[in-house]
Amino acid sequence: MCCNSDFVARNKSQDSGIAEMEELPVPHNIKISNITCDSFKISWEMDSKSKDRITHYFIDLNKKENKNSNKFKHKDVPTKLVAKAVPLPMTVRGHWFLSPRTEYTVAVQTASKQVDGDYVVSEWSEIIEFCTADYSKVHLTQLLEKAEVIAGRMLKFSVFYRNQHKEYFDYVREHHGNAMQPSVKDNSGSHGSPISGKLEGIFFSCSTEFNTGKPPQDSPYGRYRFEIAAEKLFNPNTNLYFGDFYCMYTAYHYVILVIAPVGSPGDEFCKQRLPQLNSKDNKFLTCTEEDGVLVYHHAQDVILEVIYTDPVDLSLGTVAEITGHQLMSLSTANAKKDPSCKTCNISVGR
Repeated sequence: MCCNSDFVARNKSQDSGIAEMEELPVPHNIKISNITCDSFKISWEMDSKSKDRITHYFIDLNKKENKNSNKFKHKDVPTKLVAKAVPLPMTVRGHWFLSPRTEYTVAVQTASKQVDGDYVVSEWSEIIEFCTADYSKVHLTQLLEKAEVIAGRMLKFSVFYRNQHKEYFDYVREHHGNAMQPSVKDNSGSHGSPISGKLEGIFFSCSTEFNTGKPPQDSPYGRYRFEIAAEKLFNPNTNLYFGDFYCMYTAYHYVILVIAPVGSPGDEFCKQRLPQLNSKDNKFLTCTEEDGVLVYHHAQDVILEVIYTDPVDLSLGTVAEITGHQLMSLSTANAKKDPSCKTCNISVGR
């Protein structure tokens, strides 16, 4: 295992070699720091009595139980980490038992290994709770590179579109002065995505049918479609960011991109958390100039979900009913990512 303290993972049931408890200092005032999506540092205080007898630390790490979880679902096996006594703080690292954006509990024992291989241990410390972090830009760049491999050739397009029910557009007109408002992104996609539940924006699509070059007439989100010229949302005054790459137990994959007006709150949010793409040259969505006209292309082999971070007035485009079907099975609302897919997962949890 990759960590500073040469950890070995054990199940709680493997404690048969531990001797009767003797007086060893009990860890207290536990502190968790330097939390990432798959690692953290832990330190604590101890009384000096018998401190020189300590040879190992036992760390009991568990996912915090979800009160709404399925009572009949198999629970995660608690993980006991055995570490040689090293200077504190020490790093706990390991993607096979640490997942991003997940709540954990942790408790610590001190231990002294005897000549016969048994351990003398202290009482357990108090239980501390903490939550692992989102994917960093480094992790998102790994996802980005995986997505680039399957993006495919680029197809020309001219409009972004957003499908909703008629009631949605009526509500926008009546209550928001004709302007669609950004809302917080749901939890679909990668569990460690820093935009889920945090970034505010409006979802758009830009995929086209190969044979017509136009948006498909089917939609999973509603029979009414708002269409807007691509240059109204994506132009030299906007920045483009990579947000996520995932699938939902299907053969096709989704890429989430974010378009943010330069200097806007959404732009500042993304600049700190997401890899920025060159709007003129990337594998997913491009805006280039030809003979003084802006020209747009999108990747053919992934389904693009584009988030625009500012309000959009309906007067900038058109709303009309589509002639196709409403394919609810294709909806990605709160969809969970397939953790077993080798194409769109990286080795830092899901």
